[in-house]
Amino acid sequence: MVSDIHFDPFHDPALAKALAAAPADKWSGLLAAPASADQATAFEALQQACHTRGVDTPYPLFSSSLQAMRAQAGEAKFMTVSGDLIAHAFTCRYARLFPAAAPGDYEAFVVKTVDFVVGRLRAAFPGMPAYVALGNNDSGCGDYKLDADGAFLGGAGKAVAAALPSSQRLAALKQFAAGGYYSVRMAAPMRRTRLIVVNDLLMSPKYTTCADKKDPAPADAEVAWLSRQLDQAYAAGEKVWVMGHIPPGIDPYSTVAKMRNVCAGKTPSEFLADDKMADLLVDHAAEIKLGIFAHTHMDELRLLRPQADAAASAAAGEVAIKLVPSISPVDGNIPSFTIAQVNPATAVLADYEVVKAANKTGVGESGADAPWTPEYDYATTYHQTEFSPADVKSLIAGFTADKDAKADASQAYIRNYFIGDVSRELTPFWPEYVCALDNYGAKGFAACVCAAK
Repeated sequence: MVSDIHFDPFHDPALAKALAAAPADKWSGLLAAPASADQATAFEALQQACHTRGVDTPYPLFSSSLQAMRAQAGEAKFMTVSGDLIAHAFTCRYARLFPAAAPGDYEAFVVKTVDFVVGRLRAAFPGMPAYVALGNNDSGCGDYKLDADGAFLGGAGKAVAAALPSSQRLAALKQFAAGGYYSVRMAAPMRRTRLIVVNDLLMSPKYTTCADKKDPAPADAEVAWLSRQLDQAYAAGEKVWVMGHIPPGIDPYSTVAKMRNVCAGKTPSEFLADDKMADLLVDHAAEIKLGIFAHTHMDELRLLRPQADAAASAAAGEVAIKLVPSISPVDGNIPSFTIAQVNPATAVLADYEVVKAANKTGVGESGADAPWTPEYDYATTYHQTEFSPADVKSLIAGFTADKDAKADASQAYIRNYFIGDVSRELTPFWPEYVCALDNYGAKGFAACVCAAK
């Protein structure tokens, strides 16, 4: 399980023109060459000009992560990539380095970058399916911007479809072109399991078209499509995984950072514009065995459950959600990926282990790849038998009762949330954070927070 790679082809700005001129399958040779003499100075100038908050993933870190994946998960049967393949501030970086670019050149460069990233993942595990979602940065016209049925989706879709089993490619490509989402029957050893990949950029409150216009139609079309897919999976007796990038529900960190006093009637920050997708997943919980999202760059979990103030069908239930931490160290975290163990018959996530780099660069003192080592194991750390709704619910109940975060499980969650960090970022607002884990609606979250005070 991999997410938020945020690959930066501009880390050595002097290579930009050569990369633009070369096909994606030739990029590795260019990027593996010794850095330009002025790389550090030129990159820092680019960082300053684009007001970036940190360093994303350059080629050495990406290569180091792939080598570690091969070494530690060489027998993996498939890979999930839950979005944000390209670096932050991509539009600004490109504009600074290509001030005279012709219309369409930027989109072509983004497509090539997506092709390169997915191609390297495929090359690391030849013949193994890689199921890829788009993130909010993965666009041909800018962060949180996208045109449904646009040329970018056609180009990026070819890279995404190429990583799928051959029997699934044509149908997935056709679906992807409509809005960046698709549905596939997962390859063996998974049994009768459908993976539904959503493009929830379209559902974000920040979403606009490439012309900076608000347009709810693409999100409405996607939710209708998702509903049909879930109905079809139910009719076919299939188990379901749902993967996207931006998780449904409350953004507890932003809620606290923006000092939104929900007990005084302020609305909390939410990741998506509404709860339609979360409501739909809860209504189809019997079929959904796992949700995979990311976006926060942190190692997190959630439980979608019926909300007291929302209409729910008789079939409504609970869905376990795993948020995958990032390869990118842009927030100061150590890069990581996750190795999961899955029961292929039930499609339930049995266990997982988070593996982290020795440092933020993935490179050791000698210039060779730095070692990647286990950070923690879910089953051992939390004493749970599987990552099922019942087990996640039990874990969250323990967090809720432990308001001062003194228990071993709470301390482990806080320690592992920000990979490689010791700042205990969650400690000051632990009860508020825990309320967001199983209350995806604003009213339920506020009721939980205010009851805890």
